[in-house]
Order: sequence, then structure tokens, then C-alpha cells
Amino acid sequence: MLYSIVSTDVTNSLPLRKAARPAHLERLQHLQREGRLVLAGPNPAIDSADPGDAGFTGSLIIAEFACLEDASAWADADPYVAAGVYATVTVKPFKQVFPQ
Repeated sequence: MLYSIVSTDVTNSLPLRKAARPAHLERLQHLQREGRLVLAGPNPAIDSADPGDAGFTGSLIIAEFACLEDASAWADADPYVAAGVYATVTVKPFKQVFPQ
């Protein structure tokens, strides 16, 4: 089943994000290689694809996991969590309707 992982950053998270980004991306690439990643990306803090020093306010990941517990455990083990990037992380089942 698909799950959405919606994370909200702490204030001024950009330096923390930069430090943990390689390990964070490796985990996402692993999901992608397994064919389980639907989409992933950050929410820019300003209306720009490249927010520069403004940074980001959170992230969205939609991926396939066997169950909610597995999705939650995966989210809890994110390097961004360990680095203190996220203030909150919410994991919920997700039903994709579009695109088909």
C-alpha cells in the first residue's frame, strides 16, 4: 500500500538539511531502485524552485510499504529526523487516484 510521509521543518533548518542530505537521498534512491517510490521532494519556503538561503519548510514522500508500521519505522529512521531537521512527521495511508 502507498503511504504519505509529510514532514514539517524546524525553523532555520537549511544548515541541518545540507549536512544530512546525502544520507537522506541515499535512502530515497534505495526506495526508487526497488520501484517503491512514487514521489519525493521538499517544500520551498518561498515561491521558487530554488529558494536559496530561504530554505525549506518541510517535505513530502509518497512510497509503498507493507504496512503503516513499516512506513512509520522507515520515516523514524530518516537521517533528517536524526539531524533535527523535522519538527513533526506524519505518516498516513495514501490512495492514489490520479494519474492512473
